[in-house]
Amino acid sequence: MTQDTATYDTPGVGAGLLDVFRRRYLLKLIVRKELRVRYRGSVLGLAWSYVKPLVQYLVLFIALGIVLRVGEAIPNYALYMFSGVIVVNFFTEAFSNATRSIVWNAPLVKKIYLPRELFPVASVWVAAVHFLPQLIVLLLAALVSGWSPDLAGLVGAVIGFVIVSITAVGLGLLAGAVNVFFRDSENIVDMLMMMVTWVSPVLYDWTMIRRILPDWLFVVYQLNPVTVAVEMFHWAFWHPSVRGPVELPPHLMLTGLAGLGMAALFLLIGQLAFRRLEGHFAQEV
Repeated sequence: MTQDTATYDTPGVGAGLLDVFRRRYLLKLIVRKELRVRYRGSVLGLAWSYVKPLVQYLVLFIALGIVLRVGEAIPNYALYMFSGVIVVNFFTEAFSNATRSIVWNAPLVKKIYLPRELFPVASVWVAAVHFLPQLIVLLLAALVSGWSPDLAGLVGAVIGFVIVSITAVGLGLLAGAVNVFFRDSENIVDMLMMMVTWVSPVLYDWTMIRRILPDWLFVVYQLNPVTVAVEMFHWAFWHPSVRGPVELPPHLMLTGLAGLGMAALFLLIGQLAFRRLEGHFAQEV
């Protein structure tokens, strides 16, 4: 007697990121678990989301803004730098943790089947939880500096956040899958994250890069999703607080849409690579 299996689902085969949306209750549980584990035994708890970026900001500001005087040509340099630093912090935390997420959750991967995309996506959500307090501090600093909210700039900031989030998920899926087989991947990602602050206009003005790069290479530089997001945050929070004319990158909203396209491409590549490799995760972790 033969059994028609056409109506049955193949075990271990899902719908990718669509399954994350369908099982978002599991996503909430994993995010809560990650936050509890991270701050277990911690006195400050979530307050570290304020302390760590504040210390990083003070070190960079003292070293570059005061000692080396990098920010003398940039008005309100403190706000300029902080509005870029929080974007880079969000991206580096999300991407780095997503890279390690499958290996960190090896017991779950081995014992039960659930959409493995949940783990990189949860890492990005945890990074977003840590991003929120920094955003509040940025808003307060901008208000103290005489910030006048601009609707177009705020829309740009939302686009910038979406760009960084999608890029972190896409690259996290790719690197997280590869890291299961080659553990050197997480060290490579860590080295790349050390460079992110310097290859985006966080500590310096974008015009400095325009002066030294040929036009075509400057276009490539501007299409870096993190660079786009940083400039969007500058547009939203730093630019309205500056008294006097300052030059923003040309065609910033169009660049933001191009950045969205690049982020979507990274997401597609990451999902395809993840789906191709995830069948061997349980044996390798």
